Parts: sequence; structure tokens; C-alpha cells
Amino acid sequence: MKKQKISDAVIHRLPRYYRYLDDLFNKGVVRISSNSLGSKMDITASQIRQDLSCFGEFGQQGYGYNVAELRSEIGHILGIDSGHRLIVVGAGHLGHALLQNFDFQKLGFQIDSAFEVSPALIGTSIRNITIRSMDELEEYVTQYRPDVAVLTVPQHVAQSLADRLIALGIRGFWNFTNVELSTQEPGVFFENIHFADTLLTLSYRISRS
Repeated sequence: MKKQKISDAVIHRLPRYYRYLDDLFNKGVVRISSNSLGSKMDITASQIRQDLSCFGEFGQQGYGYNVAELRSEIGHILGIDSGHRLIVVGAGHLGHALLQNFDFQKLGFQIDSAFEVSPALIGTSIRNITIRSMDELEEYVTQYRPDVAVLTVPQHVAQSLADRLIALGIRGFWNFTNVELSTQEPGVFFENIHFADTLLTLSYRISRS
């Protein structure tokens, strides 16, 4: 892999490449050209070639891309085979829905456990994932060393909880609290998910059409 700074725009396109290639792979498609892939994804073939060139040489002129090989390579770049371990903090409605319906393992994440403050939920399980008390959080993270925390907790505790988890060694946060989290600690990353942003984007588009 080339040693260079990869832009956020390229990084955010990689999961789309993987998703489309995974769909093609599951349909039995063996190869695809950059033009055909670009047409499906509504981006230019030159943009695809430019993005992929950040990570090495892929495809052959006159042949295109081997779908299975490119899917595997992009999956590797994305860390799907890295064995990331993950905890969910907040097992209320949204946390429950994620645990029940989202296929973390397909993307290479092993769910270790979930944590909650509600006595009614502590000790229950969702798809064989045990819901533990927040009082067990420090001991659990220290012992099992998960990489990522999914946060579905109230806004007013989000930043302090993130700081607490960072101090325990968590390096990645999938943040559904609808507040922007930050840290001065190097090597820690946030993906802040804002449902309202996407809904308002949709509102803009249908209002202007």
C-alpha cells in the first residue's frame, strides 16, 4: 500500500465500493469495468481509478476488475479482516434495534457485550449478547480490550462517557448521540451519526424539486 495521505472523501467512498462489489459478488458477477461500476454508483470511471490508485494497482486494461479480488482488497483496506471487537453502550430503543438487526459480524466486528443503566434491561440478552451494568464497564474494557464503542446514550452524558472510554483504551466511536464528540487524544476517531442531517437533506431536495 502506498504511504500517502488519503483524503476523507476517498475514505468515505471506500465503503460504497465495497457494498456495490459485495452485491455483484453475491450475484455471481466475475468482472466489471470501471465504466460499468461508475455507472452503477453514479461516479466517473476516472474517479474510481484515481481513488483505487491511492492504495496500489488494481485491474487490467482491457479486462477491468475481478470482482472477488477487488472486493477482498477493499475489504482488507477497510479492516474487515482485522478482528475488531466492539461494545454497545446504551441498550434502549436504538441500541436494542442495532443489536437486534445490524449485522456487525458481516463487516468484521465481533460484539463483545452491551452496557445499560436500566435495571429492567441489565441481565437480559439480545441475540446472545448480554446486557451488563454500567458499573462493570471499566473492569470489562480493561480485561477484554474492545476497539470500538457504539454510543446510544443521552446527549448530556455523551462526551464524559467518551472521555471515560478513551482513558480505557477505546480508539473508535460510532456515535448516535446527535452531538459532536471530540478529543485531544491522538489515534482516536469518531463517526458522528446525525439522523436529522440526512432527513433535512431529503427535505431540501423534495422542497426544491
